[in-house]
Amino acid sequence: MYKRLAPLVAIGLLSGCSTINHQELHQSTLNAIEKSEQRLENRLTNIDLQLSNQTDYIDSLESEIIALNQQIKVLETNQAAGLDKMDESKPLPAIVAVPSISSPVILGSVEKVKLDVLKQTLDARVDTGAATSSLNAADIQAFERDGKQWVKFHLVNDKVKEEEKRWIEAPVLRYVKIRQSTSDEMERRAVIELWIRVGKIHEKAQFTLADRSQMTHPILLGREFIKDIALVDVSQQYILSSNK
Repeated sequence: MYKRLAPLVAIGLLSGCSTINHQELHQSTLNAIEKSEQRLENRLTNIDLQLSNQTDYIDSLESEIIALNQQIKVLETNQAAGLDKMDESKPLPAIVAVPSISSPVILGSVEKVKLDVLKQTLDARVDTGAATSSLNAADIQAFERDGKQWVKFHLVNDKVKEEEKRWIEAPVLRYVKIRQSTSDEMERRAVIELWIRVGKIHEKAQFTLADRSQMTHPILLGREFIKDIALVDVSQQYILSSNK
């Protein structure tokens, strides 16, 4: 009887191994597909950033062309008025005021900024290649206030002594997942909103809280803050602020 059961047991074991191998192969295929999708998503994001930078540059050129056209019209009007002065019998033509287009604010690649919640002046990197702004946050602690999610943190700044650091508290608008270029793991970051001043610009800006300790500047200003407010001249620094 045992001799009859032995082949059946062997077949059962082989069948189990086959099922396990099939599951492992299926999971391996799914993992490969997921990694491919992630790489494709990263490439699409990079392309989107490049297109956005090109669009910003084209918009700045269009603004310069419009401003130059307005200046040409003013010069032509003044020239015509000067020619008519040669004939005193003719009244001088009325010079029509040409509406001037306000010049866009120009930011350097680095500017000094102030957060309303702090008294210190900090250096900020202005980067059109980054979509969102970010803060170099440390000691991040999440808590609940009035049924809403809040965070408190220290803004890392080498120029501020440890004992002078102040807690910054703000409600969490949302959380975003960021994939680092050096790792395939997703990092969950809180997004908050703070008032910031750059020269005469005083606006609310959304910031992701990130570890920027390896960066030179504690604050990064991205496209979402810059758009519709200013243009960036990467060849200069501290255009709106003094470096003293």
